[in-house]
Amino acid sequence: MTTIYAKNSSTDNYLNHTKGIRSWIFTLDHKRIGIMYLICILFAFLLGGIFAMLIRFHLLTPEGAIMTQDQYNQAFTVHGAVMVFLVIIPAVPAALGNFVLPIMLGAKDVAFPKLNLFSWWLWVLGMVFFLISLAAGGIDTGWTFYTPYSIDKASSMGGVIPVLIGAFVLGFSSIFTGMNFIVTIHRLRPVGMTWFRMPLFLWATYATAIIQVLATPVIGITLLLLIVERSFGIGIFDPALGGDPVLYQHFFWFYSHPAVYIMILPAMGIVSELIAVHSHRHIFGYKFIAYSSIAIAMFGFLVWGHHMFTSGQSQLVNIIFSFITFSVSIPSAIKVFNWLATLYKGSISLNTPMLYGLSFIFIFGIGGLTGIHCATLNTDIHLHDSYFIVAHFHYVMMGSALIGFIGGIHHWWPKMTGKMYNEAWGRFACILVFVGFNVTFFTQFMMGSRGMPRRYATYDPEFQTYHIVSTIGSTILAIGFFITAIYLIHSIFKGRKAPTNPWGGRSLEWQCPSPPPWDNFAEQPEVGDCYDFSVLEWNEKEQGYDWRKDVAHPGE
Repeated sequence: MTTIYAKNSSTDNYLNHTKGIRSWIFTLDHKRIGIMYLICILFAFLLGGIFAMLIRFHLLTPEGAIMTQDQYNQAFTVHGAVMVFLVIIPAVPAALGNFVLPIMLGAKDVAFPKLNLFSWWLWVLGMVFFLISLAAGGIDTGWTFYTPYSIDKASSMGGVIPVLIGAFVLGFSSIFTGMNFIVTIHRLRPVGMTWFRMPLFLWATYATAIIQVLATPVIGITLLLLIVERSFGIGIFDPALGGDPVLYQHFFWFYSHPAVYIMILPAMGIVSELIAVHSHRHIFGYKFIAYSSIAIAMFGFLVWGHHMFTSGQSQLVNIIFSFITFSVSIPSAIKVFNWLATLYKGSISLNTPMLYGLSFIFIFGIGGLTGIHCATLNTDIHLHDSYFIVAHFHYVMMGSALIGFIGGIHHWWPKMTGKMYNEAWGRFACILVFVGFNVTFFTQFMMGSRGMPRRYATYDPEFQTYHIVSTIGSTILAIGFFITAIYLIHSIFKGRKAPTNPWGGRSLEWQCPSPPPWDNFAEQPEVGDCYDFSVLEWNEKEQGYDWRKDVAHPGE
């Protein structure tokens, strides 16, 4: 447990600068905190994935194959709650954001290192409460914790209050991370890095942080009200006690739809980096992509009502929310257009990070286009609470946010670990993930449009073929993730040493060694155009990119 300082300063980096468990769990170094977030989030991803596979194998037969109906309700609730609150929301901002953001800024750390560590501890505490909820009898309310399911003590499980407390604690972790990033981007940018010289990942992270700070308190207060009502029988959302269950839906979705962009905006920032760096071409429409991130953050607060088209809202309100929902697609379409324009005539490297970037564009395109069906009042009546919604949700959340997250891991893995992974296995696993995902969830579009309701433990035999195909797809997807875990772990021990700049990136994180030293930079890095790749050339000896000898560095 004793902290030991590395003896060899020439090989000193953040991984070996100090040793011992205490030096990690009490660290103030943003890189170590990012790595701890990454490990914990991947563990939660494994837990959520296990429940996902239980669901899929249960649905192989119309009568249900492996669980009772109550167990099935618990399984999809735990799967959804874990994936949303413990994985997708914190994945990119907390894990990759923590590691990359300060280095991208040329800073030594985030603005508030102690608050950063506290945020991680709060995340761990939140996860503990989630595990306690399983031990206390589980939870069967669905991940949305809708009333009256969550306030009915007779029919709901004993783990409702622990999981609500866990989600409440996780909210504070998210808020503190967002506050930290906003201040860091405002105050720690180096000389020469104006707003429009920042990498687009920083723009996306900044927009995400705004949502985290402004939207999360709403869900926190809502969960507290739910706990109070369940504990003391005060009528807030229970109609039997004079409450209003639709009011809960308004509160929940006022946070949860902006939370969709907490999940996907950082992934969009990653894709901007992947597309530009791995096509070796200056990003097309930089300012449009930057402004679209802010626009998405703003519009995200105005469209929560489209989740409630069938809840009894007035038709006028439904029409307004439908119109605004259509408008939110514009900034997303701007991003996709500019990514595709960047690819045009680019020198594209079809390596693993780029394949994940291209997968993101394809999957997000389907997720976005199917969202138009959900925003249209006439079609939503028929599609609401069907498997069409399940498919749309997963295309946007898992297929986009999670694919972007995995692409970001592969992009910055050499920087994080100082080791290169096996590209052949990386490309193969990416193909499996892509194929498995689309087979799993595109099938669900079809069965949803034919009337298959979601959340059902049993179903009509006419849907069995669709469920079998979907389960086959989920198995392929799981194999892809399993292979990914194997070659990434293998690379830590057996991978070749990573050069400083393996991909040819221009942002500041590619100017420090791999892995970064404790303080990131020995001297202040030179800020230039972070998407001008013409100044770099391939170094065969180093198996990485160097600054061209005939081009002056910024500031020279």
